[in-house]
Amino acid sequence: MAAANAPITMKEALTLPSLGINPQFINFTHVTMESEKYICIRETAPQNSVVIVDMSMPAQPLRRPITADSALMNPNSRILALKAQLPGTTQDHLQIFNIEMKAKVKSHQMPEQVVFWKWISANMLALVTQTSAYHWSIEGDSEPVKMFDRTANLQGNQIINYRCDPSEKWLVLTGIAQGPPERPQLVKGNMQLFSVDQQRSQALEAHAAAFSTLKVAGNDNASILISFASRSFNAGQLTSKLHVIELGAVPGKPSFTKKQADLFFPPDFADDFPVSMQISQKYGLIYVITKQGLLFVYDLETASAVYRNRISPDPIFLTTDASSVGGFYAVNRRGQVLLATVNEATIVPFVSGQLNNLELAVNLAKRGNLPGAENLVVQRFQELFSQAKYKEAAELAAESPQAILRTPDTVAKFQSVPVQAGQTPPLLQYFGTLLTRGKLNAFESLELSRLVVNQNKKNLLENWLAEDKLECTEELGDLVKTVDNDLALKIYIKARATPKVVAAFAERREFDKILIYSKQVGYNPDYLFLLQTILRTDPQAAVNFALMMSQMEGGCPVDYNTITDLFLQRNLIREATAFLLDVLKPNLPEHGFLQTKVLEINLVTFPNVADAILANGMFSHYDRPRIGQLCEKAGLYIRALQHYTELPDIKRVIVNTHAIEPQALVEFFGTLSREWALECMKDLLLVNLRGNLQIIVQTAKEYCEQLGVDGCIKLFEQFKSYEGLYFFLGSYLSSSEDPEIHFKYIEAAAKTGQIKEVERVTRESNFYDPEKTKNFLMEAKLPDARPLINVCDRFGFVPDLTHYLYVNNMLHYIEGYVQKVNPGNAPAVVGQLLDDECAEDFIKGLILSVRSLLPVEPLVEECEKRNRLRLLTQFLEHLVSEGSQDVHVHNALGKIIIDSGDNPEHFLTTNPYYDSRVVGKYCEKRDPTLAVVAYRRGQCDDELINVTNKNSLFKLQARYVVERMDGDLWEKVLSTDNEYRRQLIDQVVSTGLPESKSPDQVSATVKAFMTADLPHELIELLEKIVLQNSAFSGNFNLQNLLILTAIKADPSRVMDYINRLDNFDGPAIGEVAVDAQLYEEAFAIFKKFNLNVQAVNVLLDNIHSIDRAVEFAFRVEEEAVWSQVAKAQLREGLVSEAIESFIRADDVTQFLEVIKAAEDANVYHDLVKYLLMVRQKSKEPKVDSELIYAYAKIDRLGEIEEFILMPNVANLQNVGDRLYDEALYEAAKIIFRFISNWAKLAVTHVKLNEFQSAVDAARKANSSKTWKEVCFACVDAEEFRLAQICGLNIIIQVDDLEEVSEYYQNRGCFSELISLMESGLGLERAHMGIFTELGVLYARYRPEKLMEHIKLFSTRLNIPKLIRACDEQQHWKELTYLYIQYDEFDNAATTIMNHSPEAWDHMQFKDVVVKVANVELYYKAVHFYLQEHPDLINDLLNVIALRVDHTRVVDIMRKAGQLRLVKPYMVAVQSNNVSAVNEALNEIYAEEEDYDRLRESIELHDNFDQIGLAQKIEKHELLEMRRVAAYIYKKAGRWKQSIALSKKDNLYKDCMETCSQSGERELSEELLVYFIEQGKKECFAACLFVCYDLIRADVALELAWMNNMIDFAFPYLLQFIREYTGKVDELIKYKLESLSEVKAKEKEEKDMVAQQNMYAQLLPLALPAPPMPGMGGGFAPPPMGGMGMPSMPPFGMPPMGPY
Repeated sequence: MAAANAPITMKEALTLPSLGINPQFINFTHVTMESEKYICIRETAPQNSVVIVDMSMPAQPLRRPITADSALMNPNSRILALKAQLPGTTQDHLQIFNIEMKAKVKSHQMPEQVVFWKWISANMLALVTQTSAYHWSIEGDSEPVKMFDRTANLQGNQIINYRCDPSEKWLVLTGIAQGPPERPQLVKGNMQLFSVDQQRSQALEAHAAAFSTLKVAGNDNASILISFASRSFNAGQLTSKLHVIELGAVPGKPSFTKKQADLFFPPDFADDFPVSMQISQKYGLIYVITKQGLLFVYDLETASAVYRNRISPDPIFLTTDASSVGGFYAVNRRGQVLLATVNEATIVPFVSGQLNNLELAVNLAKRGNLPGAENLVVQRFQELFSQAKYKEAAELAAESPQAILRTPDTVAKFQSVPVQAGQTPPLLQYFGTLLTRGKLNAFESLELSRLVVNQNKKNLLENWLAEDKLECTEELGDLVKTVDNDLALKIYIKARATPKVVAAFAERREFDKILIYSKQVGYNPDYLFLLQTILRTDPQAAVNFALMMSQMEGGCPVDYNTITDLFLQRNLIREATAFLLDVLKPNLPEHGFLQTKVLEINLVTFPNVADAILANGMFSHYDRPRIGQLCEKAGLYIRALQHYTELPDIKRVIVNTHAIEPQALVEFFGTLSREWALECMKDLLLVNLRGNLQIIVQTAKEYCEQLGVDGCIKLFEQFKSYEGLYFFLGSYLSSSEDPEIHFKYIEAAAKTGQIKEVERVTRESNFYDPEKTKNFLMEAKLPDARPLINVCDRFGFVPDLTHYLYVNNMLHYIEGYVQKVNPGNAPAVVGQLLDDECAEDFIKGLILSVRSLLPVEPLVEECEKRNRLRLLTQFLEHLVSEGSQDVHVHNALGKIIIDSGDNPEHFLTTNPYYDSRVVGKYCEKRDPTLAVVAYRRGQCDDELINVTNKNSLFKLQARYVVERMDGDLWEKVLSTDNEYRRQLIDQVVSTGLPESKSPDQVSATVKAFMTADLPHELIELLEKIVLQNSAFSGNFNLQNLLILTAIKADPSRVMDYINRLDNFDGPAIGEVAVDAQLYEEAFAIFKKFNLNVQAVNVLLDNIHSIDRAVEFAFRVEEEAVWSQVAKAQLREGLVSEAIESFIRADDVTQFLEVIKAAEDANVYHDLVKYLLMVRQKSKEPKVDSELIYAYAKIDRLGEIEEFILMPNVANLQNVGDRLYDEALYEAAKIIFRFISNWAKLAVTHVKLNEFQSAVDAARKANSSKTWKEVCFACVDAEEFRLAQICGLNIIIQVDDLEEVSEYYQNRGCFSELISLMESGLGLERAHMGIFTELGVLYARYRPEKLMEHIKLFSTRLNIPKLIRACDEQQHWKELTYLYIQYDEFDNAATTIMNHSPEAWDHMQFKDVVVKVANVELYYKAVHFYLQEHPDLINDLLNVIALRVDHTRVVDIMRKAGQLRLVKPYMVAVQSNNVSAVNEALNEIYAEEEDYDRLRESIELHDNFDQIGLAQKIEKHELLEMRRVAAYIYKKAGRWKQSIALSKKDNLYKDCMETCSQSGERELSEELLVYFIEQGKKECFAACLFVCYDLIRADVALELAWMNNMIDFAFPYLLQFIREYTGKVDELIKYKLESLSEVKAKEKEEKDMVAQQNMYAQLLPLALPAPPMPGMGGGFAPPPMGGMGMPSMPPFGMPPMGPY
């Protein structure tokens, strides 16, 4: 059957390999598809990942790196469920993730392994373990809930499916197991059905099952059905059945009768079995899919077979329901995702025609609303109607497919039935049936509503509309409007009868809803008419409506000016203003006219409103001069000023300050330029200086930056207004730093009598010119001197101030200034008063009045400068008596005492408060000794040194320096830069230090000499102190210092000091002597203090005399000394002597160095003695290991065996390795045997050629590396038996197999290697590598065994590797077999075609070629079969028909001249309507003169060169062929050629049909003439009937009358007259209706105009204000049509005459 006519359509939705999915992962365990939305693939190589394919966009798969054992996508949403086994356990960890939110939903750890799981709903997972089944909800925190335990029949089964019914009350679990022993290849299916309500299970035998629902007649509730398919082998019989059973039938209610049907498997599918079942609720069909790709389709209700076909050549392992299309998806092993759907156009004809099952065809059509059963349904309806079975007829009409019976004719038929008394009218039965089935169409709704309205049952309509049972139309709304306006409005809205909806809203006065609704539906009503209508009754509502119109998308549908005029015509100024203010908010330039208009209206009528509008500043595009004039006239002077742009206008208005708010006027000045503003300010001052001064000052303050401070000052000065200047500068002063501004302010304040302000500014300001201000104030001679005091005090003019006040006899201000203002400046005042020869009493009184507040130091300076210091005696004594400790007070008093000579030494030594440096400086020229006393008291080092040096007082200086003990001072006086250093040193040595009894002073002095690097002077000093029996002779530190200084300065004295002194630090001095290379002195020191180790170190390290060291060691006999000697001997290479010394020292610390040295010197006998000594004191692995090695080196193997048997800590492994590396194999063998290191023992045996022992040791080691070493050694020694023993233990390791193989092959041991591999096949741990390597060896050396090996072990081979070997060795048949096994079908096909003599097999090639991915191979295969197997080419083409380009195949065969050869193939694929195929077949049919097939081909398939074919066969000798040519011409629209050809063959019927189809009048009339010419009267009459629509009546009658054929034309004439009289009647009726509509419209328009004229007469026009005088004619009033708009008739009506 052609694919196009099949009831089920198969389509390849996608292929998984094309998305990058590796074919090895396309299987049941890696691919899941829970719904038609997603496919989930789990990959484990090259890395673990999960690929999610969204079927709505399959080209964009989502790949995520996830490791899991299984992955399931939720059937509805992007939620992923993952399952993974916990390592080392049988427990599974379950997780659910939301991919879109990137969050984990929940997780759970199952205590047992989950063997199968599946989404059974959007929020429920089913989990199946080895023993039970669980349900796990993804909502909340719930854990899996156990549903039931698995029955015994499912034990050991592989679970393949789990399902539940929609109510989740019935569950079914399906599994498969190995078949019975008599037929194991037939897989057995088992099923467990569980009832949740009854908590019972039933075991059944089935391979696939599915739940569905079906509504049984007479039962209101749908029945739950289970369908299951089984295939079993019992008693030698193979049974295949489909069962459909109802579950949970309710007693007493109609139930579903159990159905069953046979599944017919073809002979080639004897071992095939169902793997899945899907049920289409949309069409009521059961789909049963088998593993080998068979599809069975059955009707759910009757279990009748509908269709069977193979849908996939590859095994199918997964299916899922495609509920949206009523089909299913299937995935096969090749990775194809196939979509099976119902062919709606063909399934009903197929069932009725091919299956001859009319009842099923009708049921399918009704159930799925499918075409194809129209005639059957109509026929059945008429039968029921004729039998008066109106209820059944109503039900059939209601369920008719595609609603073919729900027409006005059906309603009319029911209306025509007379109503029987006491019975429900058939029409109502019909409508009742429709209402129970669903929604009525438009005509049915209208007819039913008419019945209900007539019966006044409005509530029924309301209920049906609420339930959406009626289709709303405008006619229905008109009908309902007669009884209920609200209900009619709802109907109009649903029916989208927009004009009626708008009219209804207008009637209800819900105008806002009109705009909302119109926007929703895109309707444009007459807004102007609506606005006028609202305006008549509710002006405010009209404003709101206008505003709503202005906010519509796309702009206001009515011009703003027109709307405004409508308001103004009715004198609604406030409403017009409100509207304009709202719509003009955007302040656009194009709205300038309207802005002017709204301001004009309000300035004339409501000036306060206009003022408020202007105050808001919302408009900026109106006519400003015009508005300015109106504002001036209305008394809004400030608004006028804001709008005028000419200076004269502004001057004219601005003088009206009495009517202008001052603040507004000030703000206005801010808008003027500097020049205009100053001009206006001058005018204001000229008009009324006193009255306008405040405004001018305020303006100057506000805008001083714009106007310029200088300009403002000049303005005030021009009018000599110091008051204005004072107030102006007062505000500007705080922000100005201009000295001139500050001065002018002080000047203005002084001249206006603002003395307090003058005092404040002089006190606080920092910016006035002090000199200028001082001079001004002195000249002004203000009665209050405080401003002058402020200036002079702040800027240092105190002498000038004092002189001014003294001269002007203002002494009280002097006292006030000193006592209250600034006592700190009293010294300057006193000085100036002394210069002015003021009386001393006044000065003393002034000083005493201040007392402690007076700064003493500057006062003393002022008096001292003028030699009037004694003037302060009384003042200073008074301060001292008050307990003053001020240093300046005591300094001054001291100076007075020194000058007076009144026992100054007592003052200098007893007074603690004076400054030594100041007083000492004062004494230097008067008495240096007094200066020394003062400096010593204050520790003024520099000053004391300077004065003593200058006056040669070195003894005093030496005593001071020694007593001071200051390092910095010593450094200064002992510096080479000090020319008096020698004199000082002499005084220190002779007087300063000997007089001292303080150790600290001595220590500081010595340290200073050392720091100054004076060693000889230091030695001189120390010898005098230490060696001359002073108090410090036995001092430890001084003795150390003496020796150390001698070491540094005079080494010749060191030995003498060592012998004479005893109380010094021997170890430290010895080390210093060593560092100074005084080795003998150091040796003497160490000997004196019994430091023998240090002493011997000096001999060894410094004097380098090992002999003296040995002698010294014998003398002292200390182990530490011998140890140092031994180390030195070891360094010098005296190994034996060093070992002897180490033994004497009993020193084991250097055993590592000793071992190394002994090994280098090869003195292992001495080393053994030393190591035995070391072992007694230390347990070191190194020692024991070296001892074993030493024994081995001196060939004392017996001692080795004895030693390792004793307790030891030797690292035997390392020792053995070392012995092995140095070829001491016998000793190594002893060690390895003792430590059981069989691997090393084995290779040691190999080195000793002890192969059998080596194999025994390797067996114990059981190490791959060991086995390889022994094996390779045995191969080299040709010990193949032993080598095979080793090899069998190697080749079980995959990584080592290839190395062994290469080793054997490189040495030519091929037979031995093959024998080894063959032996390895039987190993328990035999792996793929062994089988593969043996295959490679067979390919190379034993090709006759290769094929048998491949077939036996194809699943255990590394096929790619073996493919390469077979390709290299040219084993083509085996290579082909391997390619097929590896799913490399492209390569397999290529190999077969390239090497066909050896590799070709037809059945095998057919199976391969359909699986290739490279399309070119299909055409290569066609060429191959054409050349080598032409008899089988059709079989090949039928296999690949779905995958090849038919045009290309035809071209290949045409070029080869073998088109007839593939005719069966072309017939099979012609349904695809391919041009090349059609033309080829048509050519063959023409050659074969098979006109029936040719005509059928042309009718069904039109894609070919029609004209070419027609020209080719129009002269054919067969009539039917020429008739086909005429038919082709007719199809191509070449009517004349077709008619001419038919005429030639007297095919008049064809001629007439062609004319009728052409629609060309000329052809029809020409044909009539032809028939008359030929005398064919009957044909003439027939042509009139056939071509009725084309032939003109006058032509027909004329031809008939002229040729005496009126009788034959009379039927045509009757039909023509009847048609045209009916048309005339319709035209007359239409004309009358049109006239009545025109009259009604004219009447409505007249009424409207009359109403408008009435309102226009009542209300005057609202015009703007009259023109201003002097404005050039003024502002003319706008015409009637609106301001600024051309005059137009209102609302599209003609202009009215005068009132």
